[in-house]
Amino acid sequence: MSMTITEKILAAHAGKESASPGELLQVQVDLALANDITAPLAIKVFHELGVPHVFDREKIALVPDHFVPNKDIPSAQQAKIMEEFAYQYDIKHYFKVGEAGIEHVILPEKGLVVPGDLVIGADSHTCTYGAMGAFSAGVGSTDLGAIMATGQTWLKVPEAIKVVYDGTLGSWVGGKDLILFTIGRLSVQGARYKTLEFSGPVIADLPMDDRFTMANMAVEAGAKNGIFEPDDQLRSYLEGRTNREGVYWKSDPDARYEETIQINVNEISPQVAFPHSPDNVMPVSSVDRIALDQVFIGSCTNGRMTDLRMAAKILKGHVAAQKTRLIVIPGSPAIYKEAMKEGILETLLDAGAVIAPPSCGPCLGGYMGILAKGEKALSTTNRNFIGRMGHSESEVYLASPAVAAASAILGRIGSPEEI
Repeated sequence: MSMTITEKILAAHAGKESASPGELLQVQVDLALANDITAPLAIKVFHELGVPHVFDREKIALVPDHFVPNKDIPSAQQAKIMEEFAYQYDIKHYFKVGEAGIEHVILPEKGLVVPGDLVIGADSHTCTYGAMGAFSAGVGSTDLGAIMATGQTWLKVPEAIKVVYDGTLGSWVGGKDLILFTIGRLSVQGARYKTLEFSGPVIADLPMDDRFTMANMAVEAGAKNGIFEPDDQLRSYLEGRTNREGVYWKSDPDARYEETIQINVNEISPQVAFPHSPDNVMPVSSVDRIALDQVFIGSCTNGRMTDLRMAAKILKGHVAAQKTRLIVIPGSPAIYKEAMKEGILETLLDAGAVIAPPSCGPCLGGYMGILAKGEKALSTTNRNFIGRMGHSESEVYLASPAVAAASAILGRIGSPEEI
């Protein structure tokens, strides 16, 4: 039976020879993930089940990344619950403050995911690991509590949409622009509980950081998972990170897709998503003069090394506009350290940026950059719903690090071409 990558991974983890869309499977989980917001409820459910131990202490990852270092007493209590659980059950992959970065940045960085894995996390952006040829998806904390006890979960095999990218990427165009353009075409419900399989000659040459960005935002089109065919770029990325080989699945040439979408990237320029939805997209060249109170560069979408390099390249020799705050948060301690070695942090500081410790920061309206009533921000994050980064009457625009850096200098939404 011909199958897609996703169908092959699900079949393998269900102990079956094949899987088809709509089929309900009981699958084994390779890695279960939770953070400081979602772990406490999952831990409560785990204890209610009355089991004596977790299914596998080496297949659970606990990452405090949303409200760390703790911003108040409630967040401190949440972090304490997770820490005590990690030590009680000797969880191998618990990352305390100082070791922790953004969960979806540090897990690939530390080699905890390889192609062919099945990863389930109590966070909607767990779909990030599809960039590594893994099936990865988010669930609620209740489900994750049961997974920590059993190592298993139920999944319905999703229909698949194949997105084929042809052409040549233009100046300043990268993974963030490709995924924003794609979400704009599909809408936020266009891939609801489906697989988005990213393919084509453009994807074959796309760097891993850009792939992480695209897989991360698959859920913004409603997708259950986004996935890339694992290739030599991934092999190179994994060198020195893990001793696990993984399984380099490929979709069969005659695999069945519900839909195939062809996208000519020659038509794509840097994109901006307007409030209050990631599918409300237009080219930056079509944006009127929208003054900005804040620019944020970071998050599990665009807080990686290449993102900071791009921002520094544009900001070097410039200063953020007088009325625009610039906040930069590296995605992990390793990225922070490398950015320091390369002089990137100095460039950002000289440009007037505030550099915060690795965490989600203001992405979810957590802290270190909350918006006040009436304020407008351009962000490299993944969501711009009402109240996402602060006050319900604030506005969030989404774009790439290149557009964000240029906009910080201009004090309004603008293109790198203007710098």
